[in-house]
Amino acid sequence: MLHYRGGRAAIDDQVYPELDAFWTDLTDAYAEEVRRLGALGCTYLQLDDTSLAYLNDPAQRAMVTAQGGDAEHQHETYIRNINAALRDRPADMSVTTHMCRGNFRSSWAAEGGYDFVAEALFTQLDVDGFFLEYDDARSGGFEPLRFVPPGKMVVLGLVTTKQGALEDKDVLKRRIDEASKFVPLDQLCLSPQCGFSSTVEGNVLTYDEQVAKLALIVETAADIWL
Repeated sequence: MLHYRGGRAAIDDQVYPELDAFWTDLTDAYAEEVRRLGALGCTYLQLDDTSLAYLNDPAQRAMVTAQGGDAEHQHETYIRNINAALRDRPADMSVTTHMCRGNFRSSWAAEGGYDFVAEALFTQLDVDGFFLEYDDARSGGFEPLRFVPPGKMVVLGLVTTKQGALEDKDVLKRRIDEASKFVPLDQLCLSPQCGFSSTVEGNVLTYDEQVAKLALIVETAADIWL
């Protein structure tokens, strides 16, 4: 995301005349943080990276092209550099990534299924699990999950944090069943599609509505997996 918002123009060309040096310094800094977190006893690390969801949107790829970037391959560059940042993670540290399409005050910034990035994302990104936004039609279908390899977890964000209306448990179960046609059920989990508040302003739902949604997730998961 340090690169995504402004592309090449956002990175000082006096300091980094070539982007390779920028990526090396950036991934070295993250790798050191990961190492230190491991030394402190961290065994679970979640990386949030919305760029890998945004790049599924043709309008976002057009923005990247307008910045002078390579819209067709930028996600591959990001995947390589995230992997570099994780290269020395401890063997007992599980790493996941969360991707959404915007969550500021119940709004959104991008749309489109995971089709464009799916093959590279699921087969090349060196993480143990993927938190995926799947709470409405903007997120597309489950077909891209066919690229998920054995052993990697997929957390289906079927419960929205953007509005307070409570989802129907039977609908959630049916959608999980649909996803299981592409990923085995024992590799699937259930969660909200994003946090209840990406910024201090929060989203347009009450505390009690948030509690009810979390309770629904627990109940639904227990029905399916316990």
